[in-house]
Amino acid sequence: MKKHALLLLLVNFTLPSFGQKQIDKYKGVWSGYMAQARLSDKWGLWFDLHARHVDFLDRWSTQIIRPGIIYYPNENLRVMAGYTYARNFPAPGLRTVRPENRIWQQVIWTTRQKRLQTQQGIRIEERFNRKVANDQLQDGYHFAFRFRYQITLRVPLNRDFIEANTVFLALSEEILVNAGKQITYNVFDQNRLFAGLGYQFTENLGVQAGYMNQFQQLSSGNRFNSNNVLRVSIFHTPDFRNKE
Repeated sequence: MKKHALLLLLVNFTLPSFGQKQIDKYKGVWSGYMAQARLSDKWGLWFDLHARHVDFLDRWSTQIIRPGIIYYPNENLRVMAGYTYARNFPAPGLRTVRPENRIWQQVIWTTRQKRLQTQQGIRIEERFNRKVANDQLQDGYHFAFRFRYQITLRVPLNRDFIEANTVFLALSEEILVNAGKQITYNVFDQNRLFAGLGYQFTENLGVQAGYMNQFQQLSSGNRFNSNNVLRVSIFHTPDFRNKE
């Protein structure tokens, strides 16, 4: 995507001038389960669970549990809020797993046309990262905001719309930006570019799998991670509304 290339160019020219840029490359596997349970015309529950590995499946990277509530102003708009608990695993040679607590708010809007479904979302996160020093947990937390924008395109390949028994192409890009007093050199956090295929088994159950590149700037400002990731996601949307 042209936008992805432009973003990397902007990051390159807005980095701190000190030191030489270093890009470390990794391979990983991210698996996720996303559930959106519709309770009524206006309310629902959200839950997603993620297991992320680095060096393919050799070691853990992150574990995430994220529950939330959903309000539906209409069928194409969702307003959401919730809590996240994450466990961030250390680099090789270190032992301390750093816990993180987040509060998050999100707005998602969708459009559905023949041969194209578009979804866009903005999420705000208030992040509380446990302090770590000398490979040991310390008292207190580092606090920062993070702002996320994602656009996803889904193109059905064997039907006009995404419904049961549909194969579709999935493309997405997400930009993440940090903010806060403790953010000095990595206002740009990361960019995630994904391309893959999906299959919608039923109206309420689907899966996507494909390649994602996660390009992340570390807190030093002149170090980056470029992660080549196999990403597999299950999407479950049970509807508990009274159908009568």
